[in-house]
Amino acid sequence: MLAAIAAVPVCIWLYLLLGRGGFWRVSDKFAPPVSDPVSSKRVIAVIPARNEAAVIAATLESLFAQGISVVLVDDNSTDGTGDAARAACAEGLTVISGKPLPPGWTGKLWAVEQGIDHAATMNPDYLLLTDADIVHGPTSVAELVDIADTGGYDLVSYMVKLGCLSFAEKALIPAFVFFFFMLYPPRWIASSRSKLAGAAGGCMLVKPEALVRVGGFSAIRNTMIDDCALAGIVKRSGGRVWLGLTSSTTSNRSYGSFGEIGRMISRTAFHQLNHSTLLLAGTIVGLIVTYLLPVALIFSGSSITAIEGAIAWLLMSIAYLPMVRFYGRSFLWACALPWIACFYLGATVHSAIQYWRGRGGEWKGRAQDLRL
Repeated sequence: MLAAIAAVPVCIWLYLLLGRGGFWRVSDKFAPPVSDPVSSKRVIAVIPARNEAAVIAATLESLFAQGISVVLVDDNSTDGTGDAARAACAEGLTVISGKPLPPGWTGKLWAVEQGIDHAATMNPDYLLLTDADIVHGPTSVAELVDIADTGGYDLVSYMVKLGCLSFAEKALIPAFVFFFFMLYPPRWIASSRSKLAGAAGGCMLVKPEALVRVGGFSAIRNTMIDDCALAGIVKRSGGRVWLGLTSSTTSNRSYGSFGEIGRMISRTAFHQLNHSTLLLAGTIVGLIVTYLLPVALIFSGSSITAIEGAIAWLLMSIAYLPMVRFYGRSFLWACALPWIACFYLGATVHSAIQYWRGRGGEWKGRAQDLRL
C-alpha cells in the first residue's frame, strides 16, 4: 500500500514533464528578433499608476525610446507620480487624473478603463497595457506587434523578467513564474484546440476591436486576476491569445523580504480558487502530495518507497531547473522546490484568512477582494 502511495508523486511529475504542454521548457518561449526596433503600427501604451513615482521614469523612457505614446492614469497617488512622469518627458505623454472609484470596480481596472477611453481617441492599431514598474526591452513592442500580426493573435503578452536580487527574491521569484506557467502552459494558450487562456498583465498588447467585442474592461471590472480574465473572454469570443517569456523586458519592483513576497502571492491566491474552501483543501492536499511527500518518503524506512521518493524529487528538480537557470541561480535551487512550495502553501492559506477577515486583495491601501 505504501509503495502504491509513493508512486503517486512520481506519476504526477511524469505527467507534468511529459503531458503539460512542456510548460517547464523555458528556452522555447522567446520571441524571434526583429530588425526594426520601432513598430510600423500605431501603438498607444496605457499605464495605471498609483504611488509609482520611484519607478515611473524608467518605464516611460523605455517606451519613448521605441516611439510609443503613453496615456498614464494617475490613480489618486499621494507621492507625486504625475509630476514625476511629466518630469521624465512631456512629449508623447498624456497624464490623466483618475476619477473616484465607482462601486463594483477594482482600482487598477478602473484606471485602465479610463486610459483606454482616452487612448481610443488617438486611433491606435494596438493598445499596450503595461504596469508602471515595467522597463521594456529595446525592441519589445515591435516584437509583440510582429507576433500578433504574423500569428493572427488578438492578445499577446510577455511574462517579464521579475527582480531577483534579494535573498527572498532569489528563493521565491523563479518559482512564482514556474507555478504560473504550470497553471497556464503557453502552448495550450496559443492553441485553438485548447480552451485554456492566460496572459501576464505587466505587458499585454491587445487589438482595440477585440476589447470592443468582449465589452471592454467593464466585463471583468471586479476581478483580481484581470490579465487571465481578459485573455479568457477574448479567447471565448473567438479571438486568439499568445503568452511568452522574455529576458529583455524587466520589472523594476523589488521585494526585499519574504513578507513582501508573501503578501504579493496572498493578494490573489484565494481569488484564484474562487473563494472555495473545498478547492483550498484540495490545493493543500495536492501541494503536500506533489512537493512534500517525495521528501518524506526518502526517510520512510522502506528502500522501495525511498527510491520512489527520490525519483519524484529528481523529476521535480529537472522540471524546475530551466527556470532556475533562466534567473541565473545555482542548480542547487532546483532541489529546494519542496521547501519553496511550503512557503506558497502558507501564502495561499493566508490569502483565505485575509478574505475571511474582510481584507482580501490588499494592494496599496485598498482591500479589493471583499467577502460578500
